[in-house]
Amino acid sequence: MKFGVIIFPGSNCDQDLIHVLNQVSNQETVKLWHKGTDLHGCTHIFVPGGFSYGDYLRSGAIAKLSPVMESVIAHANAGGFVMGICNGFQILCESGLLPGALLRNENQTFICKNVFLKCENTDTIISHELTHKPAFKIPIAHAEGRYYADESTIAQLENNNQIIFRYADENGQVNDKNNPNGSIQNIAGIANERFNVFGMMPHPERASSEVLRNTDGRSFFTSIIKNSLVT
Repeated sequence: MKFGVIIFPGSNCDQDLIHVLNQVSNQETVKLWHKGTDLHGCTHIFVPGGFSYGDYLRSGAIAKLSPVMESVIAHANAGGFVMGICNGFQILCESGLLPGALLRNENQTFICKNVFLKCENTDTIISHELTHKPAFKIPIAHAEGRYYADESTIAQLENNNQIIFRYADENGQVNDKNNPNGSIQNIAGIANERFNVFGMMPHPERASSEVLRNTDGRSFFTSIIKNSLVT
């Protein structure tokens, strides 16, 4: 296994991911510059959070045109693992690797706080180890995190169990009160039909260290590593 973290102008969560993957999880991890097309043999690609290209035009709209994304799309189409977090999720939606879009938060403001996530499908590479708690406390930090898709797309996501995470309370109860941004059906994270491309708005890499007094996010990375070894 070899992990690659893409760096765009404006990325600001790349070092967090590199730290968790390399220092906390002891995995070989390299930086992938947005202007390059060589993925350097990486088996797992992460598209990090931040404000790529200053979020001009629309979050992820310019980043999807970066040379590296051609290689990421080819990697995903060949069955390779790709995961986008926050701005990375936005980029994957803009690139067509994931369905739907991330719109401006319902309250029209930037939101930065801890939320609870309920795992709706534990039979995926990123969620197989998320069975020991009803909900996981993970921080969010976004202004455009309101997931939206049309009715037919939502129905397809539901029918295929592609909705991986929903915003909930600490007991795993999904309701409007615990929806921080107005996402349709409280959706916080999804997968593609082949379950090799994943996107989520919350930041598990910011909840993976005792120093931060929250290690709920570590299970996400443990799941990826363990299940990659199995496959």
